[in-house]
Amino acid sequence: MWWGTKRIYLDYASATPVLSEALDAMSEASEKFGNPGAIHLEGVEAEKSLQESREKIAFELSAKAREIVFVSGGTEANNLATLGFARKLACQGVALTSTHWIVSSIEHPSVLECFGEIERLGGQVSHVDPDSRGVITPEAVVQKIKENTVFISIGLANHEIGVVQPIRDIVRAVREKNPNIVVHVDAGQAPLYLSPQVHTLDVDLLSLDSGKLYGPRGIGALYVSNRAELAPILLGGGQERGLRAGTENVALAAGFAAAFVQVSKERNGETRRLEKMRENFASEILAHIPDAVINADIKRSLPHILNISIPNIQSEYVTLALDRAGIAISTKSACKEGEERRSHVVDALGGRDFRAANTLRFSFGRDTSARDLQKTVAELVNILAKTK
Repeated sequence: MWWGTKRIYLDYASATPVLSEALDAMSEASEKFGNPGAIHLEGVEAEKSLQESREKIAFELSAKAREIVFVSGGTEANNLATLGFARKLACQGVALTSTHWIVSSIEHPSVLECFGEIERLGGQVSHVDPDSRGVITPEAVVQKIKENTVFISIGLANHEIGVVQPIRDIVRAVREKNPNIVVHVDAGQAPLYLSPQVHTLDVDLLSLDSGKLYGPRGIGALYVSNRAELAPILLGGGQERGLRAGTENVALAAGFAAAFVQVSKERNGETRRLEKMRENFASEILAHIPDAVINADIKRSLPHILNISIPNIQSEYVTLALDRAGIAISTKSACKEGEERRSHVVDALGGRDFRAANTLRFSFGRDTSARDLQKTVAELVNILAKTK
């Protein structure tokens, strides 16, 4: 590794380091060791800390504190939203076989697997494909709506290609077609660079993951509006409005809230910095690797993600070669690494056959520098030259 021993981390879309502000908040909150459900002083102090964290997160979403349900992360938030809604329908005597559900074909596995379970339970599921830019259009969603459609899930920003979806326009079109349909949005990748105001988006359910926004892993949140009735998928105590059993982790909640507040303050500046950096990085890649293809429209994407395909490579080999050179990237969602070679997200874009099998995802963050990206291009070109 000719530039020294410092590793270059370009996989922020998979996991972010924890901010010092979050660590400080966790350290302070860990002193509130009582059970938040207890009525003694220690329990009351823990509950007060938990409520303060809930209020901070609600403020960032322009929501009410009681609309925030703490869960273990983005995966559980997506499961509670989807399967919790299905369970509530069952509790109300509605047969899943009589219901229709819509999901985009480029969602995170933690969303798509839930819809797979809905199908296994007898529900009808329609998948909406993006256009060649990676955009889910309102027209494409509305075309899938049936008289018995009850639930729609579209991610705010895609985890592999970064494309930001026109959620507000989609929801408006859905409401005009059928105002009773519940709309869920997985916003796991979005809060670093977008302000996910729930009432601006007009969504009923919104998932967050602390580990994607420089907070601690092991905690997330689900925004639940009054329009969305859910049943718990974890049974036990009556914590979190009866929607999520288990004693709340006060320290993790404090770290989550502190990180969310901090990244919101830095959002505009970081967005501008990374947009410029990504533009230069993309130009350098195309200049040195002319047959590389950028997947999706980066002008419509989050500023920290660049997904490319290169013909006649093995993505896993290139990723491991970069890792040996001290550079961390991924081929697709970390939840799918090593499982299937093709990217279901890039597959859905259509076009050239090689693209979905040969993807590389670079994702940047607070510590990424222009020099890091220059070194990455040089090392990538070197690795490709050795494979020919």
